[in-house]
Amino acid sequence: MVSGATLTALIFMAFIALTVAQGVRIVPQGEEWIVQRLGKYHITLLPGLRFIIPYLDSVAYRVTTKDIILDVQEQEVITRDNAVIVVNAIAFIKVTDPVKAVYGVEDYVEAIRNMIMTTLRSIVGEMDLDHALSSRDMIKARLKAGVADEALDWGLTVKSVEIQDIKPSPSMQKAMEMQASAERERKAMVTKAEGEKQSMILSAEARLESAKRDAEAQITLADASSQAITKVTQVFGANELPMFYLLGEKYINSLSKMADSPNAKFVVLPADLQNALRGLFQNLPKH
Repeated sequence: MVSGATLTALIFMAFIALTVAQGVRIVPQGEEWIVQRLGKYHITLLPGLRFIIPYLDSVAYRVTTKDIILDVQEQEVITRDNAVIVVNAIAFIKVTDPVKAVYGVEDYVEAIRNMIMTTLRSIVGEMDLDHALSSRDMIKARLKAGVADEALDWGLTVKSVEIQDIKPSPSMQKAMEMQASAERERKAMVTKAEGEKQSMILSAEARLESAKRDAEAQITLADASSQAITKVTQVFGANELPMFYLLGEKYINSLSKMADSPNAKFVVLPADLQNALRGLFQNLPKH
């Protein structure tokens, strides 16, 4: 059996070991520990071997001093022109003052996440849809500036904020596709109408030019005929025989051309052809 003295010694040694264990702390690199004494902030333990007073001091918070990757979940935002877009972001923050981080706000990670979400909605809500979709860098700069001051009050530093994605909502995207399709159809119709208009203008100009040239040709032929008649009259005077001869010759040549045409199926001769020829030859001089 264990004697009373031995049991007391064992209990005392266990108490000493527990006390030493309570007073000696090894803080890992990348962390800082907040120590409270009797429920009140006492000291911040930096990385390394540290000592506290057992039973009076206690480690209340273990705060990481590494960069924290904060994913800001996707959310819908209404732009100034009442378009709905979906946007999400990612932030890189660092705890620079552990005391402010644990005593200044209940949960600094959740607090900065909600601050980024609220500021992001405010910034995008002041912009039109097209401007919002094409201004990532501007949104990022304004977002970082908007949350930096509040983060300092919580002992945090916002190192960077990146816009992961910004796009129209599914319903808005469908409406934009329909609008783009309608715009393409409108442009196609305008182009087609312009082409038809130009074609009609060119056709009308061609017909006008053709009519002008036909009129000029007829005038030229009329002038040539007038000059020919004048010259014939000057040569033969009142004698009608040469004139009849020329007219008859042209008449016969015209009938010959009509008969030789490959498209001609039959030739219609005038009923008075014999009388015309008889009159023509009666006027010839007799030898």
